[in-house]
Amino acid sequence: MATSFLRSVNRGEGKSESQSDVDVWEILRKAPPSEYEKIAFQYGITDLRGMLKRLKRIKKEEKKSTAFLKKLDPAYQVDKGQKIKLMVEVANPDADVKWLKNGQEIQVSGRYIFEAVGNKRILTINHCSLADDAAYECVVGEEKSFTELFVKEPPILITHPLEDQMVMVGERVEFECEVSEEGATVKWEKDGIELTREETFKYRFKKDGKKQYLIINESTKEDSGHYTVKTNGGVSVAELIVQEKKLEVYQSIADLTVKARDQAVFKCEVSDENVKGIWLKNGKEVVPDERIKISHIGRIHKLTIEDVTPDDEADYSFIPQGFAYNLSAKLQFLEVKIDFVPREEPPKIHLDCLGQSPDTIIVVAGNKLRLDVPISGDPTPTVIWQKVNKKSDLVRSNDDSMTPSENNSDLNTDSKLLFESEGRVRVEMHEDHCVFTIEGAEKEDEGVYRVIVKNPVGEDKADITVKVIDVPDPPEAPTISNIGEDYCTVQWQPPKYDGGQPVLGYILERKKKKSYRWMRLNFDLLKELTYEAKRMIEGVIYEMRVYAVNSIGMSRPSPASQPFMPIAPPSEPTHFTVEDVSDSTVALKWRPPERIGAGGLDGYIVEYCKDGSTEWIPALPGLTERTSALIKDLVTGDKLHFRIKAVNLAGESGAAIIKEPVTVQEILQRPKIWLPRHLRQTLVKKVGETINIVIPFQGKPRPKITWMKDGQTLDSKDVGIRNSNTDTILFIRKAELHHSGAYEVTLQIENMTDKVAITMQIIDKPGPPQNIKLVDVWGFNAALEWAPPQDDGNAQILGYTVQKTDKKTMEWYTVFDHYRRTNCVVSDLIMGNEYFFRVFSENLCGLSETAATTKNPAYIQKTGTTYKPPSYKEHDFSEPPKFTHPLVNRSVIAGYNTTLSCAVRGIPKPKIFWYKNKMDLSGDAKYRMFSKQGVLTLEIRKPTPFDDWMSEHLSKTLNLNSSASQASEWNLKRRKLKKLIKDNFSYIQESYSS
Repeated sequence: MATSFLRSVNRGEGKSESQSDVDVWEILRKAPPSEYEKIAFQYGITDLRGMLKRLKRIKKEEKKSTAFLKKLDPAYQVDKGQKIKLMVEVANPDADVKWLKNGQEIQVSGRYIFEAVGNKRILTINHCSLADDAAYECVVGEEKSFTELFVKEPPILITHPLEDQMVMVGERVEFECEVSEEGATVKWEKDGIELTREETFKYRFKKDGKKQYLIINESTKEDSGHYTVKTNGGVSVAELIVQEKKLEVYQSIADLTVKARDQAVFKCEVSDENVKGIWLKNGKEVVPDERIKISHIGRIHKLTIEDVTPDDEADYSFIPQGFAYNLSAKLQFLEVKIDFVPREEPPKIHLDCLGQSPDTIIVVAGNKLRLDVPISGDPTPTVIWQKVNKKSDLVRSNDDSMTPSENNSDLNTDSKLLFESEGRVRVEMHEDHCVFTIEGAEKEDEGVYRVIVKNPVGEDKADITVKVIDVPDPPEAPTISNIGEDYCTVQWQPPKYDGGQPVLGYILERKKKKSYRWMRLNFDLLKELTYEAKRMIEGVIYEMRVYAVNSIGMSRPSPASQPFMPIAPPSEPTHFTVEDVSDSTVALKWRPPERIGAGGLDGYIVEYCKDGSTEWIPALPGLTERTSALIKDLVTGDKLHFRIKAVNLAGESGAAIIKEPVTVQEILQRPKIWLPRHLRQTLVKKVGETINIVIPFQGKPRPKITWMKDGQTLDSKDVGIRNSNTDTILFIRKAELHHSGAYEVTLQIENMTDKVAITMQIIDKPGPPQNIKLVDVWGFNAALEWAPPQDDGNAQILGYTVQKTDKKTMEWYTVFDHYRRTNCVVSDLIMGNEYFFRVFSENLCGLSETAATTKNPAYIQKTGTTYKPPSYKEHDFSEPPKFTHPLVNRSVIAGYNTTLSCAVRGIPKPKIFWYKNKMDLSGDAKYRMFSKQGVLTLEIRKPTPFDDWMSEHLSKTLNLNSSASQASEWNLKRRKLKKLIKDNFSYIQESYSS
């Protein structure tokens, strides 16, 4: 078990180390935007938005630099507190560089160190902080190299984990953990469901420095479960058990037998220190007074009776308030009577135990034992106390002297206990009685005590059996077995000493290995010596301990069990199939189990069994970590069953079995070539490229493979061919033009064949065009003509590129690109210059390496002609007036202004005239005329009943070209006026036909 713990710890450490090397920048680049916030929380990114903005600005491709041989990477990442080196390589080893941070030059300091080693320039940043998270530049002359530095905060670790808790309904629950950083962001979950701030009415989250709290003010049964706190660097889980309020009695009150004037103490202990109760005597409540005291300290309730009298003998009970409990005990009054005999007669002792066995007194360990024995006699008798079956006795006489007894021939007594415990055991002599007292009775005080009363006349003796009862001894450490995913079986042995009372049951507790809080697993006492503990967390180390309980109380806890970890075997492997079969081998493959668990996965066991047999034989020595296996050296014709199991620390999983037996025999399979889609059309490659053609196929036994080119067998020196059981590969390290052609692959198994053809085209750049000629030059133009190239590079000519250059500068400029004809006219040449022309040919491989160039230049002559602009007839824009929108008939209300409108067009701007019944309205103040942007408006001010006639309003326009007129009719009904005024001037529009 200890070995398994070490292995688990090592695995956890390895995981944390690998996690710290994760490149968050790469993860963000590949992740979808919906995962950004989750990644930011997991890796402690505080400024996610700024980081994404800076990443977006990083250029994916940069132009080749002349100053830098090697530039800075687009981004760097460093943990907070660590150091990082930014390095570039410059072309000039003597070049000076500048380092900038967010555009500001960096000065040399203890944190920033500049180094120059040959062509390398290095910037070292020590003890990186969040302030170093910035954009950096390295400047050489006018060239710059940019990068982004991301400072990653260290993961938040959980330094003090959560503790399991068990509370009663209604009690306050407070989960506490401590993390490595103050104010860190944590996530709380219950049974895998996140607890959000919206549930603050139920849960309260609190931060205090490095401590994080989850508080439940009033717990309910529904709050039971597993609570998890998560950071980006750790997880801690604790279990909360909420129980109904149930009172437990840790120590019940015990029967007491006391003497007169002695003290009687009834004591009980319950589980809840806040529970109160009442004491009853024979069913009636006990009222405290000077002699009777009632106390409640913590979980302990006491009833103390001083100077016990015979009236105190009764049944006493303690009833906790609010619980159906009745703890009862009996107080028995022990009266020792000695019958006085006449003088010269021996004394006689009378013990009266009131119905109990006359010689047995039971005392609870820790309480005081007091025996009062009245004595009489003449002369005064000597009292001797002996512990039976000891070597000597202790004599206490009436003269207050204490001497060993001389008469011990018939008794084998010993005073060792009494002498060694002299401070605890006392014998007091009084005139008429003797008192024997033991303070704080212990287990060793148990036994038979004999009291002997002697005088010269005779003697009397009585035996008193003292039985000391106590809580049991703690059991031995429990043992753990049958460990599963979240359960285990706990076993223990009864305590060696039961305290003198039968063991009523056991209480079991558990805790996490690193915790200090023990959590009780049962409220009802366990009667058996085994218990199946459940609801544990897989992968967490636990310890168990047990208490024994009798009628007196609960023992001390047992030693803790050996630490153990609940782990479960993995589930069985999945997709277990046969991949291939030959005459002596079987190839198997499978996938890992769906559930592996905290125990990890150590490997797989592969076994086989012959058909009809029950003996499983290991197919491989030991465990295999791969998910495939080749079983060799099998007998041809055997029918075998195969199975596989996954193994981890907890043991073996269930077996995954192939249902049908597998016959060990080569299967004849027809050859079939699976030609990839891209090879079903012509494969085009450039000269010098590497060709690697992989053609998968099927067929058993292994087929014979033949490659042909244009009907001829391939030369193995020119091309490489590799064959396997499932594919064939044609490999050409450097393609040449002669590799073009039709290739044929043939598979043959006995008399069965399959073949496929592949066309390969190797292309190269074309040659230059031929016979370029300058056909003609006129004005600012030159005509060219040429012939297609002699070598087309084994590909179709896609076009030509035509360029020109001035004889003075000889700088070439492209005139036509992807030009498909073999002649062209170059225009817009400059007068007085001489031009040369050249033409490149182009195919799929690119432009030809050389061009065809004209031998003679084209000279653009200067002409002496003068420019004569053409004469144009002036355009006449005039237009006669025309109404584009006519006047419309109107019905109006008396007393309200109204308008008539129309629209007119004409060039030049026409003059406007308004007429009413052929009378010009220009000088009438009752009418106002407007003209704006061709819209004509006539406003008639406050029409009256006097205007109640059919009128015709005429608008007339006039310009130099023509004239136009437009008329409208309107009327006013006087008989409607009263009705309109009565209706609060409601607008009623009526149309009348003219």
